[in-house]
Amino acid sequence: MAGYIFTLDSFDSLKEIIKNGIYSTNLKITNKNTWGTHHEGTFADYLSMSEGDNVYFFIKRKIYGVGKLINISGGCKILNFPDADFPQCKEFGELKNQMVLNKTQFNLGNRFICTFEGAPNFYKQGIDMDDVLESNPRAFKMLRVLWKLSFIKIDDIENKALLDVILKSNESKMFDQENIFDTSILLHDRLRELYNERYKVTSENILENASSGDSIKHEMAIEAGIIDYIKNNPNGKFGNWDYLSHQVVASPFKPVDYMDKMDIFGYKFIPSFNTVSKYLVLEIKKDNATVDVIHQVMKYVDWVNQENAYGDYDMIEAFIVAKNFPVEVIELKNSIGRRVFTKGRRPPKTSEWFNLKLMKYSYNKQLKKLLFEEVE
Repeated sequence: MAGYIFTLDSFDSLKEIIKNGIYSTNLKITNKNTWGTHHEGTFADYLSMSEGDNVYFFIKRKIYGVGKLINISGGCKILNFPDADFPQCKEFGELKNQMVLNKTQFNLGNRFICTFEGAPNFYKQGIDMDDVLESNPRAFKMLRVLWKLSFIKIDDIENKALLDVILKSNESKMFDQENIFDTSILLHDRLRELYNERYKVTSENILENASSGDSIKHEMAIEAGIIDYIKNNPNGKFGNWDYLSHQVVASPFKPVDYMDKMDIFGYKFIPSFNTVSKYLVLEIKKDNATVDVIHQVMKYVDWVNQENAYGDYDMIEAFIVAKNFPVEVIELKNSIGRRVFTKGRRPPKTSEWFNLKLMKYSYNKQLKKLLFEEVE
């Protein structure tokens, strides 16, 4: 399973959030009645959440765990109040009785929330970041770029390594109540009482707010729409993926300002087994694609082949999503969007990979959804 590491600014916040079993990123709302790209990126991260994903908290160089996301009423992520995914809202007094988190006016910035419980418990003994990284250096990639981010998503391998070090460090006091954070179900019960379809999390209002005719003005909004589409259309244009992550670092050991990031990364398991069968590489351009994007995606394909597929290009499915694809882009894809590789030893087998697909998007204002068409 995947994991989420949320960064906090005080120990009091840590205790309160763990007690309530609810986390929400607080978003600063502008007066422009529009979401910024960083808002849309946060929404994309919430849309990728699934029940069972692990939960950790980072504060003052220490990581605390461990919990897991749980479905309550509408799922493991919901809106804090109806229409919270619009970039404006009513006054606090008018909304207070409809809000899940409603302690003060500050909670108007809490738009999306996720719900969790201990798995088995959240332990008061936090683990220093350096100790975590040294416990399994090869496993940790995203954790190394946590700095200045509100939260990150980590894959199964990194999650297992983090879970291991936290459980091993707390093994002698695993059921010692003095080492376990207090929890309450009061806010979970409030959520159950309030929930209806108006609290459901979708990409519809995010897309509408970023739309211009049949185009979308921000690539981050398209990312949110694609993640929502994949999660709810397992037989759709992109297929079914067990793990999806937005803005995955494809070069984690470079300085933060110079990292390459693929827009969407994912993988799927062999049904009924915890064995990865395929990896997803997906790059997005809100306008017409250029020849540069073909080179960019093939660089990501080579990186995933080296880091995850270990030489087996057949495990990779790649997509480019754009408003349109000029002839020269299609021709370049047909020319260089392939790899020849050899796997096996007795006997070795040489194969050719050409699993790069071009997908043209359009926005349907009536449906509030993205539509996709493969370009041959």
